[in-house]
Amino acid sequence: MSKLSKRELNTSLALSSVVGLRMFGLFLIMPVFTAYAIHMPGATPFLVGLAIGVYGFAQALLQVPVGLASDRMGRHLTITVGLLVFAAGSVLAAMAHGIDGIIAGRVLQGMGAVSGASQALAADHSNAENRSKVMGIIGVSIGLAFILAIILSAPLATIAGLPGLFGLTALLAVCAIALLWAVVPRPTQRRAEDAAHWSTVLRMLVKPQLVVLNASIFMMHVMLTAAFVVLPLTLVHDTGISLDRQWELYLPVMLASAVVMGGVLRRVTSVAGSMRLVLTCAILLGLAAYGLSLAGHAEALLWIAAIVFFSAFNLLEASLPSLVSRLAPGHMRGAALGAYATSQFLGAGVGGVMGGVVLQQYGSSAVYVAAAALLVIWVPLLLWGRHRVVAAGATASA
Repeated sequence: MSKLSKRELNTSLALSSVVGLRMFGLFLIMPVFTAYAIHMPGATPFLVGLAIGVYGFAQALLQVPVGLASDRMGRHLTITVGLLVFAAGSVLAAMAHGIDGIIAGRVLQGMGAVSGASQALAADHSNAENRSKVMGIIGVSIGLAFILAIILSAPLATIAGLPGLFGLTALLAVCAIALLWAVVPRPTQRRAEDAAHWSTVLRMLVKPQLVVLNASIFMMHVMLTAAFVVLPLTLVHDTGISLDRQWELYLPVMLASAVVMGGVLRRVTSVAGSMRLVLTCAILLGLAAYGLSLAGHAEALLWIAAIVFFSAFNLLEASLPSLVSRLAPGHMRGAALGAYATSQFLGAGVGGVMGGVVLQQYGSSAVYVAAAALLVIWVPLLLWGRHRVVAAGATASA
């Protein structure tokens, strides 16, 4: 097993800091957005859900084109432009006086689609045999950013409000640019050997062993985004946990999920074990979403459902990219990761819109039920595809 060189490790840590900083700013909005946005001029539950989800649609559409642009313009310049666009969208949203302005700002945020270019930059700085480790380090930084943002969102919103959070995301994007140029080396080659093209991304979207993984990241982000459309509201209305105290729920829930994740992941090393974990987590995610729909004023059920939901989500978030990296053909790993990212952002877009529509038509509990109902599609797909994934994993290891 090849070890990361000192240069690969240092570059990976530097790039993961850049990516983590941007993602922290992005995640910071989610836990409190609905509670603030629903009171803005022109807001309806559908438009609030659209404001959450439209970012994902813009990301999904532009992920591959921006990645391809980085082949021609260079990674640093492309990522810098993308972060500036993201910052501009954050400023636009911070200055908005109605939900339409927020939606416009979120679209502009999504147009700064630099995930693919960041992955390509990581590929430029790593050997093929070490690439999954580098992606893993970046994945850990995203996971930490998610946990910290969920915990800190409500306290920061109490101080600065929603405009302040959007302003902070703009500032963090600018800091990420400074960090990018200060600590991440310029690659000696502009084009990674596995850079993604539209044709290869489309092939990776439908490749049998990867369909299951792409569908899984899509489903779980539909569930997560839909849940966050209503979770801030249900915490206030059903349990009396005011927005400025919601960190009191998120902090222990996220710490518990981190303990679960650390205990489980180190015991899962094979592709077969990983797929059993994915199936188990998918079922738990759906059951937890249904549990949230039943919680109402029962705080014990709320706590249990929240711990199960976020533990299952974080386990999936950590496991799926590693499986994609292991199963994708070496010369198409970039395309496979591009397809995976596209599926992820599409899920976020669909989840936001679905959450808004269901909330407007049927109420908050129905949003959780709709998220749980995705198991009707997801579980049969996993049962159909897990043997193909295991077989592909055995072939890749041979």
